[in-house]
Amino acid sequence: MAATVVRRAYRYRFYPTGEQAEQLARTFGCVRYVYNRALAERSRAWAVEQRRVSHAETDKMLTAWKRDPETGWLAEPSKGPLQATLRHLQGAFDKFWRKQSAYPKFKKKGKSTESATYFSNCFTYRDGRVKLAKQSEPLDIVWSRPLPEGAVPSQVTVSRDAAGRYFVSILVEATVVDHARTDTTVGVDAGITSLYTFSTGEKVHNPRHEKRDRAHLAKAARELSRKRKGSANRAKARLKVARVHARIADRRRDHLHKLSTRLVRENQVIAIEDLSVRNMVRNRSLARAISDAGWSQFRSMVEYKAAWYGRTVVVIDRFYPSSKTCSACGRIAGELPLRVREWRCRCGILHDRDVNAAINIRAAGLAVLACGDGVRPSRG
Repeated sequence: MAATVVRRAYRYRFYPTGEQAEQLARTFGCVRYVYNRALAERSRAWAVEQRRVSHAETDKMLTAWKRDPETGWLAEPSKGPLQATLRHLQGAFDKFWRKQSAYPKFKKKGKSTESATYFSNCFTYRDGRVKLAKQSEPLDIVWSRPLPEGAVPSQVTVSRDAAGRYFVSILVEATVVDHARTDTTVGVDAGITSLYTFSTGEKVHNPRHEKRDRAHLAKAARELSRKRKGSANRAKARLKVARVHARIADRRRDHLHKLSTRLVRENQVIAIEDLSVRNMVRNRSLARAISDAGWSQFRSMVEYKAAWYGRTVVVIDRFYPSSKTCSACGRIAGELPLRVREWRCRCGILHDRDVNAAINIRAAGLAVLACGDGVRPSRG
């Protein structure tokens, strides 16, 4: 079996001291300021001068901002996170120019996860202890799993989510061994009643993580709405809402990780649909259920794990009529509303809508592999 060296991030929770939390808060604020100001400068240059500002130019701007008496506080945190946020902004513009994402947005304080990236010259790693630049003590990390033996971290990203939890993501080079080759192939159909249906006929139950905590979330949101804006009680109520959301997201992520790992381990070829989730959530009746399903997150997990372990993922065009095509005779049915879960073809076979779609997705994926027809569609 072949072995591949990949760059892999290991994420752990840590508990900062009061001094570390204060220092990280200042770092997060400086990172947010530099990102927003650089974005504003690049937007202004394009709007006024029709000129693209390069990453090197924004780097020079950062040096000038540090020397300016009004923004001299930018020199207080480590230089690494500030330089890293300019790289992230450049990456966001690169994706925008390639039409892979929308125009970069400004960062808002306290609205989402805040993070700071430290390069190898801005932290030390000795005897399993990580110490960031300009901090006197190492981070109190909960090592839920060990790093690969002999791994040397090349980058560390510290983050704080909306629920007030701190995490550290350690990037290392790890050796990944391909799974034993198998002849098994599978088609995967995404759904809501059943989260995923496989071409084998197996259906994965939808845990509906958000629905389980919907009452708690509604109560926390009501309490938040009653608090006066800007008050300490409102900040506490907002934290309660964020913690409920974090609990839902953690359960969803854990379930999808286990399912994607099993799918990659058991199958050599995995065929899935290219779903336009961004457009599908515009359906007000299904938006909450679709968002809770985490289809995009699951696809990302399957793709990078398949790349690690020597598996093949084939993405079927989103307009392929997998549900309406008879997997036995190939005839395409007429109208097939979502409420119809079973339908009978003219050839006499009674189809389960989801199983039939998964079988067709598998067949289409194998046809693409055999004939070399079609190109993996863009994720937009």
